Amino acid sequence: MSVETVLFDAPGPKARALYRMLAVVGVVVIVALLLLVVRALANPENNQFTAQKWAPFLDPETWTSYLLPGLLATLEAAGAAVVLSAVLGVLLGLGRLSEARLVRVVCGVLVEFLRSVPVLVMMLFGYYFCIFVLGVLGDTSTFIGVVGGLTLYNSAVIAELIRSGVFALPSGQREAGLAVGLTPRQTMVTVLLPQAITSMLPSLISQLVVILKDTALGYVISFSELLRAGTTFSTVYGNLIPTLIVVAAMFIVINYTLSLVARLVEQRLKRAPRTAAPVAGGAGPAAPGITPVPQGVTEGPVSR
Repeated sequence: MSVETVLFDAPGPKARALYRMLAVVGVVVIVALLLLVVRALANPENNQFTAQKWAPFLDPETWTSYLLPGLLATLEAAGAAVVLSAVLGVLLGLGRLSEARLVRVVCGVLVEFLRSVPVLVMMLFGYYFCIFVLGVLGDTSTFIGVVGGLTLYNSAVIAELIRSGVFALPSGQREAGLAVGLTPRQTMVTVLLPQAITSMLPSLISQLVVILKDTALGYVISFSELLRAGTTFSTVYGNLIPTLIVVAAMFIVINYTLSLVARLVEQRLKRAPRTAAPVAGGAGPAAPGITPVPQGVTEGPVSR
């Protein structure tokens, strides 16, 4: 008989009725606020929902000259940051799990520092570092600033995810690796790390959503990402609110797709078998009290 473990007591009839009432009230309040916002934007003074404001989105030049190049720059920055933060995050995570105390302390200080500094501050540091130290100007400096800031911050998050994934593994995994003659480093790299990455894969994919959204902070350092391209387009046609709605819809579609991939990966990992299948051609498990006969050996009478 299995016992289900819960973090809190199951709500009773009165509690469920209260939850339903609060949910209804919350929905009504949100709908009322949305109606007020729409009414304020649609009044003659603002006039943001007329056909004239939305007509430019039917022009192909709007997409080829503004929105699609901005989306491409966003995806390029996010892709570069994902690759670099994954590599640096794995290294920092292994450093925090190292047997050497000095390496463990240094990596721990770096992770805590990178997690404490806002992403925008790191972007500004990388941007001005490129200008005043490296002498790099233009779009290259803004790209490096955005990618550098995203890489530094998210690598610390990934390092903590990997460390928590290793700690969540049963202690027998490490003991088994050491028992077969592997060194602690080999056990970490070949036994523990692959399992930790697999178990934390949904969280790692969800972190991609954070990276993609944070590329919009590059607007501050004049990086030509999707938000900046949209605002530049809106200054030409005077339709800032419709442009922001379209840009937000594009972000929602991309981020929802990544979230859906994370959920699918999580469900697949839950359905994946946890035990190894019998080797093809093997005899399978023997019955209690019966010794299996090795392949290639003919069972015959036992000489007395």
